[in-house]
Amino acid sequence: MNLITEMALVVGLTAVTVVTRSLFLLPRRAWDLPSRLRLALRYAPAAALAAVVAPELLLATDLGPSWIKLGAAGVASGYYMWRRGILGTIVSGMLAYWALLGLQTWLG
Repeated sequence: MNLITEMALVVGLTAVTVVTRSLFLLPRRAWDLPSRLRLALRYAPAAALAAVVAPELLLATDLGPSWIKLGAAGVASGYYMWRRGILGTIVSGMLAYWALLGLQTWLG
């Protein structure tokens, strides 16, 4: 690929991104969404997060086997249910991950 082709691709992809993201800003008044659609959209962030996190937890990757990641996720989830704090959830999950990783290394 030469420079002109690459620049054309960048400009084209930028234009497509700007147009598709700005379509929601163009109308002068808010859209009236059906109540069922509004209810379904409430779950979109949780579904997107699950779609990103679940494969990392369930598949063996460079971060270790899935049992280590699932154990750390369980500890972090338990902490969040107990205290409802984000920082403590991250810290407890990472401490559990490191402890389980160390246990795996120690056991061989």
